[in-house]
Amino acid sequence: MGEPTRIRAPELPDNLEWFNTDQTLTLASQRGKVVLLDFWSYCSINCMHVMPDLRYLERKYPETLTVIGIHSPKFENERLGPQLQKAINRHHIRHPVANDPGFQLWRAYGIKAWPSTIFIDPEGFVVGVLRGEGRRKQLDELIAKHTAAAQEKGVLVRSPMPVTLQPEPESTLSFPGKVLATRSNLYIADSGRNRVLETHHDGKIRRIFGSGTGGMLDGIETAAMFDNPQGMVIVGDFLYIADTGNHALRRIHLKSGEVMTLAGTGKQGRYVADNFREPLDAQLNSPWDLGYHEGNLYIAMAGQHQIWRMNLNHQAIERYAGSGREDIVDGPTDRAGFAQPSGLAVHDGRLYVMDSETSAIREVHLTQNLVRTLVGKGLFDFGDRSGVGLEARLQHPLGITVDAERNALWIADTYNSKIKRIDMQTSEVSAFKFSFQLNEPGGLSLYRNKLFIANTNEHQIVALDLQTRMAEVVNVRE
Repeated sequence: MGEPTRIRAPELPDNLEWFNTDQTLTLASQRGKVVLLDFWSYCSINCMHVMPDLRYLERKYPETLTVIGIHSPKFENERLGPQLQKAINRHHIRHPVANDPGFQLWRAYGIKAWPSTIFIDPEGFVVGVLRGEGRRKQLDELIAKHTAAAQEKGVLVRSPMPVTLQPEPESTLSFPGKVLATRSNLYIADSGRNRVLETHHDGKIRRIFGSGTGGMLDGIETAAMFDNPQGMVIVGDFLYIADTGNHALRRIHLKSGEVMTLAGTGKQGRYVADNFREPLDAQLNSPWDLGYHEGNLYIAMAGQHQIWRMNLNHQAIERYAGSGREDIVDGPTDRAGFAQPSGLAVHDGRLYVMDSETSAIREVHLTQNLVRTLVGKGLFDFGDRSGVGLEARLQHPLGITVDAERNALWIADTYNSKIKRIDMQTSEVSAFKFSFQLNEPGGLSLYRNKLFIANTNEHQIVALDLQTRMAEVVNVRE
């Protein structure tokens, strides 16, 4: 029998829009090095989970590995170059990225799902495709093997990939994810700077929690460390935080300023167990938002497409709703399907869930343990349409807050860069018009007539007066 047929990697088309580089790249120019083509979409939590692995490999093989991101957008909003640039900066991507909205390369390489990594050897042949996340060890071993073989053949080339970044403008906040308004304070998840701010409503900073450097460390105020903190909720004297990048729940004692880890090991878990008696042994998976009801903390476990629950009295943590399969399925909580839940709000015994990948709003009846869909249809059903219930369409919504006085839910319709209002009685969805341009708002919080909006991509908190419809940027400052 002869040698198996080797497949030459299809060349990159010359009509792609490039980021992080000032040249149009070709695979031919990378001959002599291992090349990884990372097929990703910036909305996807599974694609986000691949990023730390790629970063690790880029640092380990700085001269013999080239990583090229092939952005294959799922949502309309993701097709836009300026939005992709924001995502590259938000996720600290340091390798060249090509935008492929027409899916030319996706088809050329026979890709079936996000994320997928194509492994190309130093002679330009496809070794294989690795689907899904959690492939660091496998990729590491393959890179070591193929670089050693190329070295032996005398074809290995050592040349670091030059990267040209387009940094964000200087500002106090960096990609704020969520915001929480109380009577006297605003709490801002300054996600891009890995910290939580406590400010007055006018933006004057009172206290800072987190050093600003990504990491996981308990301590008082700036002695502590977070990694991409997101959703927050206050219970008694404690501010609870979904520390997304650390796959952990943290809490701040608001009187002393002490930050403490409540649950999570600091490492991403993948379906290891449905409950943990010891929360610090619990392997969590990208918790994104929190809600509280009658002694229980509800957790939007975005990375596992589930809702988890932690009893704050006896501290056990468990899966509450969602099979773990990314889907939109109603019914009993244990059999229901969610898709990257990223926003939570609790009202009147019901948990409202922003199910971002199905552009859906789900309602969990907490005593009957039943899930139903208010808005949304499927993983690829999205748009920008007002209407009642299932007639309406959203695009990757992330933020939600309850307005009991107006009997409404306010929604950050993130990829439509709009604020929507949902009537809790009729489920009618309507756009709330006001003269201020938002850019991928990720979080909302209401205090009286003021709706505070985390205008994520503009590094702002916006205060919107619901009576006058006037909006202004909160001047966050020392």
